[in-house]
Amino acid sequence: MTPDGRPVKHSLTLRGHRTSVSLEDAFWKAFRDLAAERGVPINVLAAEIDESRGDIGLASAIRVTVLRAVQAARS
Repeated sequence: MTPDGRPVKHSLTLRGHRTSVSLEDAFWKAFRDLAAERGVPINVLAAEIDESRGDIGLASAIRVTVLRAVQAARS
């Protein structure tokens, strides 16, 4: 994790196209963990989020997905 919590660019492949998303290391780790818990590759989870994100950015949509998963796990 970067000591200052700044976002770091990470590469993803969405439906055969390379893209990058800037996420803080804590969100990236939680995102990878969520994909593993769901038994899907991270690119598949990212594509699912991308398809349903509407007009918000992909990084924001990933953060919200991670937050909702954490909140649901606590309920």
